Amino acid sequence: MPLHLPPSVKNWTSLAGVVIALISLFMIVFLFAVTVFFDAHAAYLGLVVYILLPSVMIAGLILIPVGMLLKIRREHREGRAPEPGWPKVDLNNPGHRNAALIFFVGTSLLLFASAIGSYEAFHFTESTAFCGTLCHSVMEPEHVAHKTSAHARVACVACHVGPGADWYVRSKLSGMYQVYAVLTDVYPRPIPTPIENLRPARTVCEQCHWPEKFYAYTYRAETHFLPDEENTRWDIGLTLRVGAPHAAIGFEEGIHWHINPQVKIEYVALDEKRQQIAEVRYTNLESGEVKIYTNPALTSEAGEMRTMDCIDCHNRPSHRYLPPNRFVDNAMANGSIPADLPWIKAATVPLCEQEFASREEAEEVLREGVLNFYRQEHPEILEQRMADVQKAIAGFLAAFNENIFPYMKARWSAYPEHIGHLVFNGCFRCHMEGFATEEGEPIRSGCDDCHLISSQGTPGSMEYAPMGESLDFRHPEDIGEAWKEMLCADCHKGLLP
Repeated sequence: MPLHLPPSVKNWTSLAGVVIALISLFMIVFLFAVTVFFDAHAAYLGLVVYILLPSVMIAGLILIPVGMLLKIRREHREGRAPEPGWPKVDLNNPGHRNAALIFFVGTSLLLFASAIGSYEAFHFTESTAFCGTLCHSVMEPEHVAHKTSAHARVACVACHVGPGADWYVRSKLSGMYQVYAVLTDVYPRPIPTPIENLRPARTVCEQCHWPEKFYAYTYRAETHFLPDEENTRWDIGLTLRVGAPHAAIGFEEGIHWHINPQVKIEYVALDEKRQQIAEVRYTNLESGEVKIYTNPALTSEAGEMRTMDCIDCHNRPSHRYLPPNRFVDNAMANGSIPADLPWIKAATVPLCEQEFASREEAEEVLREGVLNFYRQEHPEILEQRMADVQKAIAGFLAAFNENIFPYMKARWSAYPEHIGHLVFNGCFRCHMEGFATEEGEPIRSGCDDCHLISSQGTPGSMEYAPMGESLDFRHPEDIGEAWKEMLCADCHKGLLP
């Protein structure tokens, strides 16, 4: 039996809409099946399946009534049809009946498919692949760093958006400008931090890390190599006083005391990156006691008071860019750079100080830099151990590409880290000489306030401290008492001292 439809459907515009809609629907179903049965989750495939093709299909569906309306108006102008008015549906008319059936069945199927598609589109736009790889060149530094962080299995939106519809809407509205910035190439390089207009850090972080879960001391071991001929290994073991000696004691002491619910710590920073702290205010929320610590060398008139939260210390929780001195140490410790290759630490780290225009340029300069070091300084090593030199170069470039991104100008020096005090002042922004109340009470700044040195030295001649005690720090290189007279970051800039 022939399919009867209204005469107005028979026009090229409506026909084109039908063809576009059907082809788009077929492609959506096909690509959706690919993602389900072949476990394909590429960012661009999700963009096509859940956003691009549905938009094309909807545009095709809109063309159908538009073409019908244009034909009716054209026939009216030519005197071949009455004045168009409200549509009249006569189900006794086979054409109307078939059109109505197609409309209601098609609409039901479209709504059902749209519900599934909207759900999938929502999850796709919330995925790490969407955030990290869709704008590959822009977000590559953050995405690469995230994959090697402790939060690698935590989706970007869990921290950058958090739960709730209101913050979801805010993030999508701000994302509209980000899309514009990428399309017009007006985004900053590197992307500035701290990021503004995010929900409070404790609201997000404490979905997993809540203050009531008290942490006791924790042990941290680090391996360093000196820039000498033997790449002398120096190990140090730190007992970090994260909390009290026993978790049951709570927040009475330790590093995490700063987020004790019974106290409030506020500070005034004079710069956007919060490196210069001019004033610290302590408030005991139970007793009402207030202490204000100021640094006479700085003034707080230009700063704004901020309540301390997780991000003030853990400001790079998922996107850390290690300094060259550290990522070369790690590569030597895991064997990707042969630690027994003479002078390799001195040959690699200084090369990272210069900036490059692209990754390709960086790799070429770094490769030639290492080879030239051995050609000029130690040609006998290059002749005898060329295979190890090539392996070291490969390991060095791999570590470099995980931590320095020339195109976005993302590197350790662009993103000061507030944990510790070796490369950046970190803890010493507040815990340093000069901060005191009007009565002369200083902010505590002793080494043992945050960590105990449990062990230190070269393998085979290690020093060990008794349980609960600390060794006196011994600098790996003999610099006398100089390390006591300056901040660590005054000398250590992430490169060789």
